[in-house]
Amino acid sequence: MIELDRLTKTFWVKGGRKRVVDTLSATFPTGASVALLGRNGAGKSTLLKLIAGTVRPTSGRVLSSGSISYPVGFAGSFHPDMTGVQNTRFVARLYGVDTDELVAFVEDFAELGAHFRMPLRTYSSGMRARLSFGVSMGIPFDTYLVDEVTSVGDGAFRDKSVAVFDERRRNAGAIVVSHSEFMVRRICDMAMVLENGKATFYEDVDAALEHHAENLRHPPSHHERSAA
Repeated sequence: MIELDRLTKTFWVKGGRKRVVDTLSATFPTGASVALLGRNGAGKSTLLKLIAGTVRPTSGRVLSSGSISYPVGFAGSFHPDMTGVQNTRFVARLYGVDTDELVAFVEDFAELGAHFRMPLRTYSSGMRARLSFGVSMGIPFDTYLVDEVTSVGDGAFRDKSVAVFDERRRNAGAIVVSHSEFMVRRICDMAMVLENGKATFYEDVDAALEHHAENLRHPPSHHERSAA
């Protein structure tokens, strides 16, 4: 279970402060796959990073009863001058898993070829996402945080990504950011709609998608424009 307790995140931007998450309280049930829906700039990726602990909240806290992945698809914690193999080994040691086993899994899954042994700074954004996804899926977490990773690569790679993600979800939950209605329906059984730093939780994914679509039919509120 993951609980958000009056979580707030404010950034300083030109012209003032931007409050992306506003005293948000919510509970993500153990084992559930929850979609995060919201217009661009609504704070979905920021919320994932807050839950992962890679971004500190301005106030409030995140409580968890299990292990949480870093946001899948986010390679910001990887070192650009280290190779894919070296970054994989570093993460393996960080999470206490067998380094050789993780390297073997990532090398087979990510399909990076010779680039796996080249510095990360030579990678395209898609290659970084493949590496990040492979490393995350190779480590057993209680909850996986996923940020649009299934949109990376060609159709065959997306199919493989969804298949391994399905396998992990048999024993774990997930919090998923995706702009694909098909993917949300495919891998999520609950959803949260973010708007103006607040969230509405739905046990019915279709109802959440309707709420999100209605939000998109209207321009952002003054709060959102001034915060952007």
